Amino acid sequence: MLYDQNPDPKQDENSSSGDSFSFLKETIKPKPVSREKIFMQLLRMAIYGVIIGMFACCSFFALKPWAEETFREDPQKVTIPEDAEDGAAAEADEQAAQEDAKAPVLDVASYQAMMESLSATAEKAGKGVVSVHAGSADGSDDWMGTGSSDPGVTGIIAADNGQELLILADNSVCKDVDTWEIVLADGSRCAAALKVQDQNRKLAVFSIVRSIVPEETWGKIQVADLGNSNIIGKGDPVIALGNLFGYDNGLGYGVVSSTALSTTFSDGDCRVISTDIPLEADGSGILLNQDGAVIGIVRQGIGPETEEGGISVTTNALAISDMKSTMELLLNGEKVPYAGIYGVTVTAAAAQEQGLPEGLYITAVDADSPAMAAGIQNGDVIREVDGKPISGFAAYEKAMLECQPGKEIGITGQRRGAAGYVDIQFTLTVGSWE
Repeated sequence: MLYDQNPDPKQDENSSSGDSFSFLKETIKPKPVSREKIFMQLLRMAIYGVIIGMFACCSFFALKPWAEETFREDPQKVTIPEDAEDGAAAEADEQAAQEDAKAPVLDVASYQAMMESLSATAEKAGKGVVSVHAGSADGSDDWMGTGSSDPGVTGIIAADNGQELLILADNSVCKDVDTWEIVLADGSRCAAALKVQDQNRKLAVFSIVRSIVPEETWGKIQVADLGNSNIIGKGDPVIALGNLFGYDNGLGYGVVSSTALSTTFSDGDCRVISTDIPLEADGSGILLNQDGAVIGIVRQGIGPETEEGGISVTTNALAISDMKSTMELLLNGEKVPYAGIYGVTVTAAAAQEQGLPEGLYITAVDADSPAMAAGIQNGDVIREVDGKPISGFAAYEKAMLECQPGKEIGITGQRRGAAGYVDIQFTLTVGSWE
């Protein structure tokens, strides 16, 4: 390599005008890339991609529970629409009777087709039926293999609020336990938590976090369809599902034998749908109409009394339409208002005949209840609750369900005195019986 020793620019000019030196110019060419080298580079990039992908997957699964818990939306409010009243139910019955009159005469083939149809309806509706067990449902307590482990109680998937599946069941499974397991329609088992219960009506709502439900299970379960028990009448065909005969997944067919009975609890009552379907002494289940909609919650001890004074062991259910207001409160995690009052409606005819004021006649008051603390007694007649007029037991129950537990409300009534009934005011702090 040559170096210029003369920095004088004039000399540079003379040099350029005179003799010129020839310099070798070297061009550096890249080394040819072989196929092996290209393959190794691609292989290296693929390995890096796999490592990054595995790290991303592990990070996703590790952070998923935290992300779901931190960024999840508020649960959706559960709303249960009201059913048609008895007037509309009568019109529906009349229309159904007219359609039945035009129906062809049934033969053996028709009967077989009808039973197949009912079986298909029961199978579809069964996707919304579950079994609730205290502790484990795997039969681990049945070490002798006798099949005598706790069969649990039957429940329904009553709602899905976007975060949880909400299970409605009898609260008898809540006694002296703090862990529960729910067996879904496909046999999968999920841990559940008690969301809220109402000791008065003996109902409980359990929750299953949606994220723990197996992916393959979602296509095999559904939220139960709630029907209208107001339009059910004597002789209507019904389907019973659940632990009816001492084991899970029992199925029974029958007809409604009566809808004239009712059962009473504090601050309300409920109609009873009586059927001819047999029931084990500790059985539980769900009553469906022929469309597969839930019309009743099977409960022990609400049927007609036998001659020996016991309760007939047939499938009798609480009418679902009479329980929907309470169910909506429970499914939204709210406490059910409680005062502790039993009573009967004083109609206009009874008021004129017995000399009583119209309203709700108190027949009993629970001990240590909010009503007793407020000074309400047997024989009082309630005329108004929290500003709402009370014409009878149904109006009283509706007014109470609209109150907030812990709130003070005014109750206007009348009490018999020496000169007849006189007005009396009560201040009641609404409670809840959990």
